Amino acid sequence: MNDPLWLIILKVVLLFVVLLVWTIFNVWYERRLVGRMQNRLGPIMNGPLGLGQALADGMKLLFKEDFMPHRVDRVLFILAPLIAGTAAFSAWAMIPFGGEVKIWDPFTSTTITTRLQVADMPVGTLMILAVASVGIYGFVLAGWSSNSPYSLLGALRSSAQMISYEIAMGLSFVAVFLFSSSMATSTIVEQQTRKFYLFGLDIGWETWNWLILFPSFCIYVIAMVGETNRAPFDLPEAESELVSGYITEYSGFRYAIYFLAEYINMATVSAVATTLFMGGYLTPWPLNLIPGLDNPWLGLVWFVIKVQLFISLFVWLRGTLPRFRYDQFMKLGWKALIPISLAWIIVFAVVRKLQDEGAMNENVRTGIFIVAGILVVILVVLLFIPEKKPPEPEVEDTEFDAFAGGFPIPPPLGTTLPDAPVLVAQAESMSPEGGR
Repeated sequence: MNDPLWLIILKVVLLFVVLLVWTIFNVWYERRLVGRMQNRLGPIMNGPLGLGQALADGMKLLFKEDFMPHRVDRVLFILAPLIAGTAAFSAWAMIPFGGEVKIWDPFTSTTITTRLQVADMPVGTLMILAVASVGIYGFVLAGWSSNSPYSLLGALRSSAQMISYEIAMGLSFVAVFLFSSSMATSTIVEQQTRKFYLFGLDIGWETWNWLILFPSFCIYVIAMVGETNRAPFDLPEAESELVSGYITEYSGFRYAIYFLAEYINMATVSAVATTLFMGGYLTPWPLNLIPGLDNPWLGLVWFVIKVQLFISLFVWLRGTLPRFRYDQFMKLGWKALIPISLAWIIVFAVVRKLQDEGAMNENVRTGIFIVAGILVVILVVLLFIPEKKPPEPEVEDTEFDAFAGGFPIPPPLGTTLPDAPVLVAQAESMSPEGGR
């Protein structure tokens, strides 16, 4: 991109402001949506529709007393939230909000053609993965520097969780790269304008990647929830076990940075899913058949709507599913998502090679991919079916003697207790006056 310096600075500032405002809105949106799901109203008191509540909470964190526990590593304790916050904002530089638009340059009195994107790199998708990987240092250093067992355990859980699910997330990108023949985010979006042919008929659909690459889409959606430490995968911040995990010792502004980074990361993975699988800023069907709705500036609207739908998925999962056990969580990542991803990549590569050689037409290829996607969904669902427990042995209905072993014991399930006088007599026989 050959944008002038003033335009690059303007894009960065606008992106920063949009992410801050969007985060405040998402906090309010999550409270309202969870409230509706739980038959509550959510925030309604401060501001219209309670919109001022999230803003007031953010201001409270900014002015709240910020203290540092004794014997912490001061340098790392201060540096950790800055790393997490910087990585959260930086990933958005490679995400396209819209296509090419024309902007008036007041300095040269000419019209500039630019993309609604800060940086369009040939390896933009890999840059997003790299920046997201750097963000984990903010969580690990927070736990290490806090000099607290709760924080350290939360940091270890967070690092293991992100490593496990970043592998599955990265593997889900491989099929997108093979299908689009590019790693640039803008090119991947433009490649999804291909027409979808159903048994040779053009029905007006665009071939968005989620339909053809449905297994990769399912794997990515599961991995993005685990990557962001959101329920039901919020094990690094399990309140019943680790208080608040790696941010237990943080308060005030530093805590606000982690809170901000969590919601920005949630929007980031949703934006990546929109870009790679849901057509990005492209107009959805059947609105794409209406002339005028393919305006590049309207791409901002379609992009925000798609991302907000994915954020609604995060809220839905939080309001409906209980937290996983840690062994179930690791089993899902290492024994299910990664092997399925590798098998799907092999199938996709073979089918793509056969199509390039002319040995397979597009309809057969689409049918194979859809069947493979259905099988992947079935395999993932089977993982969540609980194992059948062996039947408990039946206990004989015999009279129970609580003092048979010399001291009182509780009765097992299914036994018949004797009458109260019998128990009293047994207790008296156990006393020293009873001769025993």
